[in-house]
Amino acid sequence: MALPDAGAQAASIPIIDTHIHLFDTRRPQGVPWPDKKDAILYQPALPDRYRKIAAPLGIVGAIEVEASPWLEDNQWVLDVSAKDKMIVGTVGDLEPGKPEFRKQLDRFHRNPLFLGIRYGNLWDRNIGPELAKPQFISDVKVLADASLELDTANPTPALIADMVRLTDQVPNLRLVIDHLSQLEPPADQSALRRYQADLRELGKRPQVFVKISEVLRRVNGRVPLDVNFYRPRLDEFWDIFGQDRLIYGSDWPNSDLWAPYPQVLHLVREYFTSKGPDVAEKFFWKNSVRAYRWVKRDAGQPQGSTI
Repeated sequence: MALPDAGAQAASIPIIDTHIHLFDTRRPQGVPWPDKKDAILYQPALPDRYRKIAAPLGIVGAIEVEASPWLEDNQWVLDVSAKDKMIVGTVGDLEPGKPEFRKQLDRFHRNPLFLGIRYGNLWDRNIGPELAKPQFISDVKVLADASLELDTANPTPALIADMVRLTDQVPNLRLVIDHLSQLEPPADQSALRRYQADLRELGKRPQVFVKISEVLRRVNGRVPLDVNFYRPRLDEFWDIFGQDRLIYGSDWPNSDLWAPYPQVLHLVREYFTSKGPDVAEKFFWKNSVRAYRWVKRDAGQPQGSTI
């Protein structure tokens, strides 16, 4: 499929990319991810490299999402982000339910670029057992009361069910479900019905958002780039969550495992712009303001919480 060049792709609608990762493989201590054996990903992923790729495509800001369970990497990302106004916020890595959680949250929350945390199926953690622990729920309530959000990671049907249970207990929590396009629905019909019912239940909750990220799939060794291949899943999310709670995320540089950034963006741009400019504007930046309450740092960025 022929793609327009960068200049043609840059549209009048500004784009906030709500899912990129930052890391520097040259650090003396290394990085917990990606693996050194990964020939595509194991290289520095820093704002200047991202800017060169993204800015010509009409992207005016990005939100960094954690890629490390190391506590001090929260500070490292904040320090790196402070130097480049392209980064409008970060989603860190802290563990609700741990004795040190509130002290750590207070430390990082003082920085207006710190927007929330990610928790889910990563770093050998599983949210399911935590839901029965009062301290975990209490800490998530503290997170929500501080106007911070929670991203999930690596969705499964069990994680979707857990998010129903979590938002039952913390109804004011702003929740962003990452990479839902990569979830493989259950083959068992009974399990499929439960998963679909849980997804529809989350669709009724106005504080729950879905990040349209990791859309591309590899099928028989190739990655289809025709939007019609992905349309059934995108239509499902559209039908359940509607135009006000879907947001754009590239998953850069992890997205390079599937296709170059322009192709990743082109596919979702084709889908959402076909629904009209108002919908595209919500998808590419307006909904992200509600989900993340990110900060505007540059005159070229649309309205956020200015600092």
